[in-house]
Amino acid sequence: MKTISPETAARFSGGATTRATCWRITRRDGRIFGFTDHDREITFEGGTFRPDLGFETTAVTLEPDFAAGSAEVAGILSSPEISDMDLATGLWDGAAVEVFAVDWQDPEARVLMRRAEVGEVVRSGKAFRAELRGLAHLFDQPRGRVFSHICDADLGDARCRVDLDEGGFRKDGAVQSAVDGATLNVSGIDGPETDWFAGGRLEIVNGPNAGMTGEIVADRLEGGVRVLALLAPLAVLPAPGSAVRLTAGCDKRFATCSGKFSNTENFQGFPHMPGADFALAYPSRGAAENDGGPLVD
Repeated sequence: MKTISPETAARFSGGATTRATCWRITRRDGRIFGFTDHDREITFEGGTFRPDLGFETTAVTLEPDFAAGSAEVAGILSSPEISDMDLATGLWDGAAVEVFAVDWQDPEARVLMRRAEVGEVVRSGKAFRAELRGLAHLFDQPRGRVFSHICDADLGDARCRVDLDEGGFRKDGAVQSAVDGATLNVSGIDGPETDWFAGGRLEIVNGPNAGMTGEIVADRLEGGVRVLALLAPLAVLPAPGSAVRLTAGCDKRFATCSGKFSNTENFQGFPHMPGADFALAYPSRGAAENDGGPLVD
């Protein structure tokens, strides 16, 4: 339950309201931004909330129990604070949002209305629309270990322990051409076999697209050129000559962990875990395997 001082409540309930909405957004890189739907800057708690985005917001939907509510904000890419490239590279994805109701004549009279996270961002020309997800959506995210035949670690993380650089599982090359946002031709990487990078990661290293990443679904060699197919098209085509870094893909199977990465001792799955067929099986008369011995040595 929100506690509102009598003075603030009186200001918000008057016949001529001076209420404005302010959004404080904290990106995952730690940078903090402030925006408002008022026509002048508003300052409080050491931050300045700027009006130059023309922010508009939809009604907030609240769901019962722990279901995640949602809302949207829309704006114009007219502010130096938000660029088309920043949105395309995902810098605003998952940013923390605080929404305040503020009396613009006296910003000390304010109420924190809700907290949310930036979800899907849709761009159209010089405008954008961002989904605000209620914090209850975090209850939909997996937590802890999952018992599965496949590995639940990320390639190269502290649990996997594969050294991607020393092991040669990262390769540097350059964009030769971009067929479209979902297909790139990369030169300088002709060693690994076909689909070595399938399931892996593409990262643009330099140029105006630096920091943009994509998930590789297939790759092949054609005359010394690596042809990459991406899961989702890049929002901005990389220029020819842009440096790229490719990371090998892992399908998280035990056979791949052994044959491709020689890392079976750190496999974080349960490849010998009996499945549903085993649980429902019953002994048959005369079967040689019904001797009480281990199924896996």
